[in-house]
Amino acid sequence: MAGNIEVVVIGGGYAGVMAANRLTQRDGVAVTLVNPRPRFVERIRLHQLAGGTHDAVVDYEDVLADGVSLLVDSVTRIDAPARSLTLGTGGTVGYDYLVYAVGSGSADPRVPGAAEFAHPIASLEDAQRLRRTLDATPGSAAVTVVGAGPTGIETAAELAEAGRSVTLVCGEVLGPYLHARGRRSVAGRLARLGVTVLEGPDARVTAVTRDAVRLGDGVELPSAVTVWTAGFGVPDLAATSGLSTDDLGRLLTDETLTSVDDVRIVAAGDSAAPSGLPLRMSCQAAMPLGARAADTVLSRIDGHLPADLNQVFAGQCISLGRGAGIFQFARRHDVAVWFHVDGRPGAKLKEFICKGIVKHLADEAHKPGTYRLHRVSGGPGRQEALRATRAEAPAAAGQPA
Repeated sequence: MAGNIEVVVIGGGYAGVMAANRLTQRDGVAVTLVNPRPRFVERIRLHQLAGGTHDAVVDYEDVLADGVSLLVDSVTRIDAPARSLTLGTGGTVGYDYLVYAVGSGSADPRVPGAAEFAHPIASLEDAQRLRRTLDATPGSAAVTVVGAGPTGIETAAELAEAGRSVTLVCGEVLGPYLHARGRRSVAGRLARLGVTVLEGPDARVTAVTRDAVRLGDGVELPSAVTVWTAGFGVPDLAATSGLSTDDLGRLLTDETLTSVDDVRIVAAGDSAAPSGLPLRMSCQAAMPLGARAADTVLSRIDGHLPADLNQVFAGQCISLGRGAGIFQFARRHDVAVWFHVDGRPGAKLKEFICKGIVKHLADEAHKPGTYRLHRVSGGPGRQEALRATRAEAPAAAGQPA
């Protein structure tokens, strides 16, 4: 390998930082991380920021390798043929290889009034605005949380534990990922915190106003503050740059996380759609994907064939206020099983994991190449899903229009 190879990583979240750190293990590789914020955001703690129990940020010097150049800016366009990025400030940055790790944010709420009156919580700025709104709202005022995935559950529990009057609108079922036993445990904890949980086909929001939420059955819930946690979206950078994406806008890649359009572009984290079968959007997926993306780039630099993705999952960990939590165990291909750890031990396990994530990033910064969780096999589940998808494709193509 002769001369410096310039690798640019777009996005300084879990996947981007892991990739950037790991890339520094090779001499002759110059790594630049482009991120719009000067501090690392612990996204899995944003519900704590909303609840006033954590600021959800870490200095980059604590998690980023000394060999990575941090460029605080945004990227507005990727010019793949020219291997160049246009920055939000108007400049350009060239690259030899690009790691696309722009992450995810709130989905565009198509419910009337939601974009205007509801508060998302998917970004640092969202959570900070929500915190200010809550601080300016009487403690007795009604709060409605829309969406019963991990973010909705965690936010509802955090605010209820702080003394807020909270209603959680599930839109069908509480914690859809959870096993029935885990779901009952979460429901019990929310009940003890005083959270009103609305489930079923009518528990869907059809409109949001300044002071109310309307449900599918026509019922209007008073709501001084409405928090919107339903669904995730991804930035449209890849799509507007002419790169192939899935329907949500995630960059389409092969199983090595290499773009189907350009061998010099590799994706990681929530913004990657390997083989059109993306992994669950989560920190648990993002860090191993970041390590896998870095390994793919380094393999290509050295002229080696990159390894395929085959990632293991452990389950789902959810905070239920500061006093309780749940770790829902899963089969390694990410299907929940009956076993879980809840209550105070669940809270301790969740906090251990949150701290451990930052430690993983810091360890990779200090000793790049030591992270190995992305090499733990996820078993045959993904290969079976890929075979099924590929078998369905010719059949679908043969159907009459």
